Amino acid sequence: MPVLRFLRTIAAFPKPLVASVCGPAVGVGVTMLLHCDLVYAGDNAAFSLPFVNLGLCPEAASSLLLPQLLGYRRAAEALLLGEPFSAEAALEMGLVNKVLPPGEANAYAQQIAARLAAKPRSSLTVTKRLMKQDQEAAVLARMREEGGHFLRMLQEGAAREAFTAFMQKRKPDFSAF
Repeated sequence: MPVLRFLRTIAAFPKPLVASVCGPAVGVGVTMLLHCDLVYAGDNAAFSLPFVNLGLCPEAASSLLLPQLLGYRRAAEALLLGEPFSAEAALEMGLVNKVLPPGEANAYAQQIAARLAAKPRSSLTVTKRLMKQDQEAAVLARMREEGGHFLRMLQEGAAREAFTAFMQKRKPDFSAF
């Protein structure tokens, strides 16, 4: 699947990755940020990890990386409840580096990327590798495990009910699952 290939690529990408988020970031829009090195958000950003609400499990090694980044209880709240949280909450949790006005976030991220591009590439890539090397194998293994569960769960009744309810603009009924 192209999205899984994309996630594996950014997880193993050797150069620094800089991201900017304005508006909603849902599911993979949040989990891909876990593989970025620097993340900046507009104050209008809203983050959500609704996997459980859709009858699915997390992906992109988020079940490994979120507890490491946020602590278990905050990660459990984000993944098990799947409720949206603000840019300020993401900053306080450590998911983003800085919150800016929406009109400034992309330009700021581009300025940071330009500053990184002016530095010696070998210094950047070695430093990034040193920071991430202890978790690289665990991340790729967790991505494979999550991917298998995700694809299986996508075919199950709970996910079908969640997607049908969404299309019918009603609340899903998971009582049979």
